[in-house]
Amino acid sequence: MTELLGWLLDVYADPQGKLALWLLGEDGGRHHLRQDFPVTFYASGPTTRLRQLWKYLQEQETALELQRSERRDLFQPQPLTVLAVSVKQPAAQPRLFYQIANDFPDLTFYDADIPPALRHAAQFGTFPLAHCKIEADERGNIQALQVLDSPWELDPEPPPLRILALQPDVDPAHATPRYLEIGGKRISCRLSLERPRPLLANLAAILRQHDPDLLVTNWGDTWLLPKLLALAQEWHIPLPLNRHAEMEITQRPERTYFSYGQIIYRGQQVYLAGRWHIDGCNAMMFHEYGMEGVYELARVTSLPVQSAARLSPGSGISAMQVITALRLGILVPWRKQQAEFAKSARDLIRLDQGGLVYQPIAGLHRDVAEIDFISMYPSIMRRFNISPETVRTPDFALRPLDEQPPGLIPLTLGPLLDKRLAFKMRLATLPKWDPRRQQYKARATAHKWLLVTCFGYLGYKNARFGRIEAHQAVTAYGREALLRAKEAAEDMGYTVLHMYVDGLWVCKDGANTPAAVQPLLEEIIERTGLPIALDGIYRWVAFLPSRVDARVPVANRYFGCFQDGSLKCRGIEARRGDTPPWIARVQMDMLEILAQAADADALAAYLPEVNRLLRRALAELRSGKVPIPDLLVSQKLSRELAEYRTPPPAARAAAQLEATGKHTRPGQRVRFIHTLGEPGVHAWDLPFLPDPRSLDVKRYQVLLLRAAASILQPLGIQEQALSDKLLFSARPLAFLAPHKPGGLARVRVVQQPLLAGAG
Repeated sequence: MTELLGWLLDVYADPQGKLALWLLGEDGGRHHLRQDFPVTFYASGPTTRLRQLWKYLQEQETALELQRSERRDLFQPQPLTVLAVSVKQPAAQPRLFYQIANDFPDLTFYDADIPPALRHAAQFGTFPLAHCKIEADERGNIQALQVLDSPWELDPEPPPLRILALQPDVDPAHATPRYLEIGGKRISCRLSLERPRPLLANLAAILRQHDPDLLVTNWGDTWLLPKLLALAQEWHIPLPLNRHAEMEITQRPERTYFSYGQIIYRGQQVYLAGRWHIDGCNAMMFHEYGMEGVYELARVTSLPVQSAARLSPGSGISAMQVITALRLGILVPWRKQQAEFAKSARDLIRLDQGGLVYQPIAGLHRDVAEIDFISMYPSIMRRFNISPETVRTPDFALRPLDEQPPGLIPLTLGPLLDKRLAFKMRLATLPKWDPRRQQYKARATAHKWLLVTCFGYLGYKNARFGRIEAHQAVTAYGREALLRAKEAAEDMGYTVLHMYVDGLWVCKDGANTPAAVQPLLEEIIERTGLPIALDGIYRWVAFLPSRVDARVPVANRYFGCFQDGSLKCRGIEARRGDTPPWIARVQMDMLEILAQAADADALAAYLPEVNRLLRRALAELRSGKVPIPDLLVSQKLSRELAEYRTPPPAARAAAQLEATGKHTRPGQRVRFIHTLGEPGVHAWDLPFLPDPRSLDVKRYQVLLLRAAASILQPLGIQEQALSDKLLFSARPLAFLAPHKPGGLARVRVVQQPLLAGAG
């Protein structure tokens, strides 16, 4: 018997019939272990049909055990009588289940499609990178397993991961790569992609010598690894991408789907066994929180690291709910069975109102405090015990709260909320130079996206533990909490400038320090029972009106400068994904100039500098000094090309790519530049570069001045006046008096997207 200490790297079904576990040993070894792990799923239905299923299963060659059992369905008042099917080999369970589901479609199935890693986490408390003590025999069979830490620790001991980076020298969508660039702790080299035999031989030698735990790639899912695997097959040279040689490399196809009002595209994916592969260009939220956030997602959700990097935060929340249900002995439905409560049209209007939005007072304001509820919707679920099984009536949110045990959702969210709050408290006290700040921010951001999504999943039509009435109850409590916060502010003499689902912006003479605002925070906490925090106090903040009608303010389009000089922007061009990088950079440079103003009254002194910046930017554009890549527009296709009646610029660029054999699917982004003449665009990923003389300079002038006007409009400078002065006059910009807060805007309640305000 051998005792091993180390970190859990991977868990999956072994083709030999057991569960495979990989351990990063404290001794420096990478240990491949196996564990007996029967998998059980359940069937419910009429007794006669369950007897027929019993006889059917007894005729199967798969080794299994059958027994009658009683289990708890979250939505049923009494335990269900079910047929428990225990499959001894985890790898055989999916094939057997889908065969049964096809032959017995009238039965209801539970615990049927849960990944082995989540089942193992529910039974043994494991999670990716868990510090473990394992006892195994001489053949690597696990006899005992003990987890030595928790996913809720704030500073887990970092595992000794060996990381190797692979990437082509250029974006394959833009040009044909010529080299494979390889980087690691003790290696940095380039291999020619035009000489397959030495490429494969050298790469195989590098993989064997360095034996990485993690392959980090760019375009690895969508181009690099499929390319290398195809070359390996063509030249008959084995390439040890998998650490577990007996396992096949898993490749999942690309797909397009509709989610939260958007068309989403996901490229094909390549998963390895025994080591991880993460494509930074195909990971779901990699740009938000990086590898540190991916590790944290995997720890708290128990999803394999490769899955946590690629799946949506909603899949992470769903995994957490599944683990909670398994630990509580609650059946996990294969498909959602619950229908919405019957409601009249009046009930729908009364109950389904979404988040509360208070139209902002457009214009420039000074000494404004921004106050946010901390993870408002998840906190409401926990505070008021909102869960699918606790919402028993359509108007649950309008009735007194029943005393009952904590529901599945509050139990799932509680530890996550506590951990995120602990990170926020640490970040508030750590000095800016502390290296832990970056780690904590990445982890807190990962938590934020999980908590944002958990609210949407309450109302998601396919959520295993979703119920629309629970979703409506959360928004009802949210509206009430925000109204109580507004009343508290007004009772204490504040002017409420804006409210948006989970936050409010208030101002009051003399309330321009955290200490001065603290009594308001305490009063709001007293009235709502929810955690709240001061996001900051602005020296000045500007709420922008609609482009279509300047009399109509826009709820989530503003920018401002905090007292420490940092900027916050929402809804302006620099925050949009389709703004050319050069224009976004000029707009942010304008804000950085204005951020030097000590207060709102000093903004006028910085307008001449803004004027010089804009004139210099226009001169660079006209003289051709702006690099073409900085002028790229990136827009997403919303449908197939044939479905467009009047193709927008992105569709025209995609048609150019289609003519060269590059197919673009809905949900994918197309990069292009605006050009003179027809078709008015040049796709960036065409085989040939555009002629710089064809650049539509006037179009980019319009886009730049539109972005500049967004910043200068609150200072009294309109877009047309800005265009006249910059394009046709040498005079400096004029400055008009900024808008001063007046009366209160009218409250209106609107239906918000499911993600709004949940974090």
